[in-house]
Amino acid sequence: MRLAQVEVKSKSWVSAPTTVVSNLNPIQKPFVAAGVLAAIILFISIINAANMTQGVLFIIGIALGMTLLHARFGFTSAFRRFASVGNGQGLQAHMLMLAVASALFAVILSTGFSFTGIEPKGYVSPVGVSVLFGSFIFGIGMQLGNGCASGTLYSVGGGQSSMILTLISFIAGSTIGAYHFSFWMEEAPALPPISLATSTGLGYGGALVLQLALFALIYWVTLQIAKKRKAPMMKALPTTAGWKKILRGSWPLFAAAIVLALLNALTLTVRGTPWGITSAFALWGGKTLMAMGIDVTSWGYFATEPNLAALKNTVLADSTSVMNFGIILGAFISAASQGTFKPGKIKPGVAGAAIVGGLLMGYGSRLAFGCNIGAYFGGIASFSLHGWVWAIMAMLGTGVALFIRPLFGLKNPKSTDSVC
Repeated sequence: MRLAQVEVKSKSWVSAPTTVVSNLNPIQKPFVAAGVLAAIILFISIINAANMTQGVLFIIGIALGMTLLHARFGFTSAFRRFASVGNGQGLQAHMLMLAVASALFAVILSTGFSFTGIEPKGYVSPVGVSVLFGSFIFGIGMQLGNGCASGTLYSVGGGQSSMILTLISFIAGSTIGAYHFSFWMEEAPALPPISLATSTGLGYGGALVLQLALFALIYWVTLQIAKKRKAPMMKALPTTAGWKKILRGSWPLFAAAIVLALLNALTLTVRGTPWGITSAFALWGGKTLMAMGIDVTSWGYFATEPNLAALKNTVLADSTSVMNFGIILGAFISAASQGTFKPGKIKPGVAGAAIVGGLLMGYGSRLAFGCNIGAYFGGIASFSLHGWVWAIMAMLGTGVALFIRPLFGLKNPKSTDSVC
C-alpha cells in the first residue's frame, strides 16, 4: 500500500499520477467472452465482405477502444478541466500525444512510407467560416453531451447509457450537416488548405520543430496556470501492479497518449489517411435515409465519388466504420475486464443535454472537416493550420458551455474538487 500512498500524496504537476494501486472489481467473464466472440465474428465478416486491410483496421480500432477506456483518455474532460479550474493534466497528455504523432507523421508523409502501397496523405483542410463555426459549436456540444467523438464511442462500449443518446443524435447532426454541406462549402468564405510543412517552405523537418516548440510552450503554460490557480489534481483511477495492468487496471494518461499516437501513425500507413470517426456517422445516417426511401445521392456531400461509393457499398467496406465498431467492442471488452460495465438509468436533464450535444457535435464536425480526432488530433499531426484553429475554437466553445451545462443539471468542476 505504500506505493498507493505515495501516488495519492504527490503534488508534482510535472508527474502528477493519474492511477493508484487499488482493489479492482471482479472480471465480468460472460461479457468478456461475448465481446471476444463478437469481435471474432465481425473480423471474419469484414474480411469476407472487404479484404484483410479492413480486418487490420478493425483490430486497430479495438486497440484504440481499449486504450481510451483503460486510461479514460478524454478530450472533452481535458478541455473542461482546464477551462473551469485550470487543471492541465489532460492537455499535457494531449501535447505529448501530438508531439509523438507529429514526429511519426513527418517521417511517414515525407517518405511516403506505407504497409499497403497506398500513398499516405494527411488531413489538411481549408480554414474558413465553416471551420470556425463548426469547431465552436462542437466545443459546446461535447460539453453538453459529456463526450467527444472518440469519447462517445468508447463510453457507449463502456456501458454509459446516456452516451447512446449522444451517439444517435451525433449521427443525426452529422447527417443534417451533410445535407447543408454544399451551402457551407460554396457560400462561406474560406482560405485554401494550409500545411505548415508544404505551404510555408519549412518542409516537414522545419514544421516539426515549430510544432514541437508550440507543444512545449502550451505544456509550460498549463503548468503555470495550474500553479497560479492552485488547480486540484485529477482523481487517480484504480489500477494494479505488474502485467495485469495491461488488461485489468487503468493506464497512466501519458502512456495512453503515446499508444494513441502510435496507433494513429499505424492507421496512416495502413489505409493512407489518419484516424477519423465522424465521416462514418454521416454515412450511417445517409444509409438509414436511403433505406427509408429518401434519395441522398444528390446531396453535395454524397455526390463526391468516394462518399457515393461508400453509400452504395456495404458498411463493412468503409474503413472508418469498421474502426468505429472496433473502438466500441474494444472498450466493451476492457470495461468487462475491469468489471465496470454497468449501464444505469438516464436522468431527464442528462438525456436532454446528450441529445442537444450530439446534434451540435454532428453538425459541427461536418462543417469543420472533422472532430477532436480527425481535425484536432489528425489535423495538427498532419501539420494542418485548420487543426490549430479547431483547437482554439473548441476551447472557446467549451468556455461558453460552462454557462449552459447547469441549465441541464450538469455540474462543472470547482477549484475545491478532486477533478475526475
